[in-house]
Amino acid sequence: MLSSSLPRTPARAFLLLLALLLTLLRPSAPFSDREEAQIRRLQEYLRIPTAHPDPDYSAAASFLLSLARSVGLRTLTLEFAPGKPLLLLSWPGSDPSLPSLLLNSHLDSVPAEPSKWSHPPFSAARDPATGRVFARGAQDDKSLAVQYLEALRALRDSGFAPLRSVHVSLVPDEEIGGADGAARLAASEEFRGLNVGFVLDEGQASPTDEFRVFYADRSPWRLIVKAAGPPGHGSRMFDGGAVENLMNCAEAVARFRESQFDLVKAGLMAASEVISVNPVYMKAGIPSPTGFVMNMQPSEAELGFDLRLPPTADPELIKKRIDEEWAPTIKNMTYQLIQKGPIRDYAGRPLMTPTNETNPWWPVFEQAVKSAGGKLAKPEILSSTTDARFMRQMGIPTLGFSPMSNTPILLHDHNEFIEDKVFLKGIKVYEQIISALSSLPGY
Repeated sequence: MLSSSLPRTPARAFLLLLALLLTLLRPSAPFSDREEAQIRRLQEYLRIPTAHPDPDYSAAASFLLSLARSVGLRTLTLEFAPGKPLLLLSWPGSDPSLPSLLLNSHLDSVPAEPSKWSHPPFSAARDPATGRVFARGAQDDKSLAVQYLEALRALRDSGFAPLRSVHVSLVPDEEIGGADGAARLAASEEFRGLNVGFVLDEGQASPTDEFRVFYADRSPWRLIVKAAGPPGHGSRMFDGGAVENLMNCAEAVARFRESQFDLVKAGLMAASEVISVNPVYMKAGIPSPTGFVMNMQPSEAELGFDLRLPPTADPELIKKRIDEEWAPTIKNMTYQLIQKGPIRDYAGRPLMTPTNETNPWWPVFEQAVKSAGGKLAKPEILSSTTDARFMRQMGIPTLGFSPMSNTPILLHDHNEFIEDKVFLKGIKVYEQIISALSSLPGY
């Protein structure tokens, strides 16, 4: 406290102002030693460069295995593809015959542009004023792995004993499709041996005070349309030239896109509930040393589209639309459709997890979040795609959930960060969730 004997001078006024500022900047409730250690472990993991095209999977796996062993978990390392370790961590329940709980997170992250960041992307720098920890993967989704393990540590230290087994899968390659990671895991004998009944995977940050929860993903499709036509001099008027045919394709797609976007603009559907289609590249013309030959009409032209289908979409109707409207053979067009993910499970059902009483895990999850002081937003479909689709394809109820409220969505963005207090709150939320779900009696 400043002495009252100080003279009333500008110097005293400055000292009073400085003291006020320091009070405002000081955390209202300093973190405990345990919490500071949890933040340091997060920073240590975030400092491991796991960005494509050359993620350091070895260092990431080594760190997480060490952390898991310090928690007291059983560990198993699988490698479905050389140089791509996949970790399975387990806490056996008292009744392992009951379907288990699986917590999933991916090891890899997307690249970053260091020049566009205020801190180096793998520095995990912590701003003392805001508590923000800056790093690629802070939100997507390396923080999640540490939250899982720290929540399990806290539960074990408290003497809690799960009824159902709890597993953690830490997988490679999610950012490039998951083919050598979660997809291989879901199809493996090791996965069948886990007897998984419910999965929690990554979600997204929420700018509001509510936690977002996702019951489905949109499935990514890639469409490549090729148009053919007679080549010739630029002055000739052809009926059905390659570029003309491709322009007709683009116009047909644009009309469909507008019809979907109108539903969103009118507030009738969320953006993640419609079929999105966006042109991503075009190839046409005859190259020349200075650009393109301007007096020649090409015989081929090509256009690529990114489609995202919600699980409510009918894939056969989309294929029919492509055949008849977007790339009809009568207009000298062909196409290649690459389905990057299913929208139906093994039994032909839409890849959606019920968020009502028909799913016995849902009310327990919902109540656990409330017990931790959190609020859930209306369940939604994720606009993009995660590893959750591979679990849903097996018929396993799976939710996407990352407990980050009051946080801007910065996955794949510059200056990605998570606040220390948000990270710590997430650990507490997962303590409640894991405790509740692993205690769910047989049904």
